Amino acid sequence: MTVVDDRPETAAPAPRRRPNRLLALLRNSWRQLTSMRTALILLFLLAVAAIPGSVLPQRGISPEKVNQYFTDHPDLAPRLDRIGAFEVFGSVWFSAIYLLLFTSLIGCITPRLRDHIRALRSRPPAAPKRMARLPQHTVLPAPPGGAAAIAEVLRKRRWRVEVRGNEVSAEKGYLKETGNLLFHTSLIAVLIGVALGSWYGWSGNRLLVAGADNSFCNTRQQYAEAKLGPRVDSADLPRFCLRLDDFQARFLASGQPEFFNATVTVDGPDEPTRSANFSVNAPLRLNDASVYLLGHGYAPVIRYTDRFGNSQISDEPFLTTGDMGLTSEGLAAFPDANVDPATGQRKPDEQMAFTGIYLPTAPEQPPMVRSQYPTERNPVLNLVAYRGNLGLDAGIPTSIYQLDQRQVRTGKVKEVGTKLLRKGETWTLDDGTTVEFLGTERYVTLSIRHDPGATPLLISCGFLLVGLMGSLFGRRRRVWFRVTSPDPAEGSPTGGSSLMEAGGLPRTDYPGFAEEFAQLIAAVNGDERAAERAGVSADSSDRAGVREGAE
Repeated sequence: MTVVDDRPETAAPAPRRRPNRLLALLRNSWRQLTSMRTALILLFLLAVAAIPGSVLPQRGISPEKVNQYFTDHPDLAPRLDRIGAFEVFGSVWFSAIYLLLFTSLIGCITPRLRDHIRALRSRPPAAPKRMARLPQHTVLPAPPGGAAAIAEVLRKRRWRVEVRGNEVSAEKGYLKETGNLLFHTSLIAVLIGVALGSWYGWSGNRLLVAGADNSFCNTRQQYAEAKLGPRVDSADLPRFCLRLDDFQARFLASGQPEFFNATVTVDGPDEPTRSANFSVNAPLRLNDASVYLLGHGYAPVIRYTDRFGNSQISDEPFLTTGDMGLTSEGLAAFPDANVDPATGQRKPDEQMAFTGIYLPTAPEQPPMVRSQYPTERNPVLNLVAYRGNLGLDAGIPTSIYQLDQRQVRTGKVKEVGTKLLRKGETWTLDDGTTVEFLGTERYVTLSIRHDPGATPLLISCGFLLVGLMGSLFGRRRRVWFRVTSPDPAEGSPTGGSSLMEAGGLPRTDYPGFAEEFAQLIAAVNGDERAAERAGVSADSSDRAGVREGAE
């Protein structure tokens, strides 16, 4: 038996399109990244990530402290170096947080800015049907002129007003959201300013001794420490030279500094020749560079006369030890001493060096190891003489402020005596050579830098503060007024005149809204008693709302 299926054919259901998982993942990731919670987390991470940059020495600021850290912590320092702990602000992980925060802020601000512009262009909403449910509510006799008069009073008080027949809608307080957006936009501008300074800025530190023979020209080779941005080449540095002519300092009786002033001569292809003064809080402004005064000290002038009668003068700066009296330590090296003028030959083991401690104001009684005051009241130079091979010809970098102790430990350099000298005194060594303390020159420590992001950063910070004030003190609120005629069947306490029903709603937390609402009602009616009546009604509405919420 054959069975025939005579049911009508039905079309097969269309296959359901599978959502693109990658696209969905990207969309959800973007939503998470551009949320305000993520922006706050990234801002917190950026602050935490900056802590190692303030705790650990950084190569771009003080490379000698980084080297000292490696010496003091031989096991820990290489591990920290592998994660960029000595170059925090240029590390990959810090840059990643920086860029993510930048992207998150842009993603947060863009839709909010669009919505805020739409809200500014839109009209205040219509009055609710039941204004009695609003936090602030009152019913009073309508003022002469009706809705038009109410709207005029509100406009004089800078409310955005919309009149719809016998209803008046008003809104105020857009400054809060405007300030909020301005704050976050300025924060993006701050990040841009920091990026500009990092990419196109440069800085360098230089110790400059007074005198025409110690002039400094703005080349990378003449800096003790230099840092150029990734977009800056050595040839891009402005061309100028500085010569320290004078340095003045005043101190209080306690030794605390009171006044610093450096006088320099500026010249060069990019700067007109001129004399300029600058101090700690008033840097010297040049074309594409600023010169900051960081510190100062003394450079003892020592003249050494070798056994052939040849004299050499050293005015190397002595670095301060950090005490208030400017006690300084340093080195005066004479690697070309005792060269035979007849043959021009030099014996390496007859090189001379003097380590010393300089006291601007030495105590009257020993021990003379610390200065009592930073100015030169009783200057004393305590020298230790060394003779031998200083190791300067080996090509190994050494400090100009300290004697190479490896040469001392191996016996290649030997101590030959110590002497306490005052200005003008001479010390005759065991081989007949002499050392004379001629006096001192002043030196200053300068920081020369150029930051193209400084001006945008300053302007952005100003707008950021303005936006913050608007965000904190702005209050969004709305009020509505409805002018109605009383129902004759129900009777009216006002004798049949028109009534004005008013309501107010704060859009944000605003404890003073009840008082402002009462003042607004009084201004509309032109009657101070209306303010009292509105205030009583507002209090009653508040209490009723509390009871309703409790129930």
